[in-house]
Amino acid sequence: MVDKVKIEQAVRLLLEGIGEDITREGLIDTPDRIARMCEEIYGGLGHEADQHLLKQFPVENNEIVLEKDITFYSMCEHHLMPFYGKAHLAYIPNGKVTGLSKLARTVEVYSRRPQIQERLTVQIADALERTLDPKGIMVMLEAEHTCMTMRGIKKPGSKTITTVTRGAFTEDKELQKMFLSMVKG
Repeated sequence: MVDKVKIEQAVRLLLEGIGEDITREGLIDTPDRIARMCEEIYGGLGHEADQHLLKQFPVENNEIVLEKDITFYSMCEHHLMPFYGKAHLAYIPNGKVTGLSKLARTVEVYSRRPQIQERLTVQIADALERTLDPKGIMVMLEAEHTCMTMRGIKKPGSKTITTVTRGAFTEDKELQKMFLSMVKG
């Protein structure tokens, strides 16, 4: 739960710090708007994704389950600037699967925190491993970081790709190729 009063105070100080008049009509309600926005974009703090993944169903199929192109938005913990992109998750069931929406909820919980993409990728894989105990996992995130595109090096359109493999996906390069083919297809 965010502390709206502290956020509003901080926003007022920030606006004053950059030389703005906090009594200007367009800025009067900005501290409140930012505080409400923080409740939304940092809504993953204090929540665990595992609770979503616990809804499971028995299966006999041991083929790949892939959910791709899950849109996510997160905030870089180094600059408090957004990074956003697509998550692709695959696992090989070990007698059970979870609901497809639960995979997207897992991405949502971890992305709604101050974050770095590398950790986000690992947290998603860890949650799948803990709750589903699958035979293999592969997670890929593709994201654009506004801390690189609108400040600093200023390279719009550049993307960062991170992957994590576990189990069968680590051991079998053909499974990795299949994953990549399915994601790009």
